[in-house]
Amino acid sequence: MNTVTLSRSIDAPAETVREAMADLQAFTEAAGFDDVAVDGDEVVITNHVGLLELQLELVVTVDEPDRLVLDQRDGIFESMETRYTVTGDTESCEVTAETDFALDVAIVGAVLDATVIERQRSAELTRQLDWLQERFEDGS
Repeated sequence: MNTVTLSRSIDAPAETVREAMADLQAFTEAAGFDDVAVDGDEVVITNHVGLLELQLELVVTVDEPDRLVLDQRDGIFESMETRYTVTGDTESCEVTAETDFALDVAIVGAVLDATVIERQRSAELTRQLDWLQERFEDGS
């Protein structure tokens, strides 16, 4: 299992940041995927990595009030789960994004390896955290 983890301090109340993340379309698009489709608790993302077009079907679960979880239902990974945790108070919060994944070698093979996926996922999570931070920079 491979893991990518990023954290960011946001100068906004934790509840307000959670509400922004609940806009799944905007929050998921912020990662920079080529296409995002949200239907209830299902999210389908399409992304081009090199010459490959990758599509993942994700299901959204919230197992705690401060956590959003996206779990792969169908896609190239043997398993893949991303957890977004928001902790803090009414002044500021910390957002931690953590993706655990295991590659399905039969599908991915020599074209992609864990290092490529880790770099790609790190860039995507960074863009999402940037989006959150920029959203609240002006104090709104």
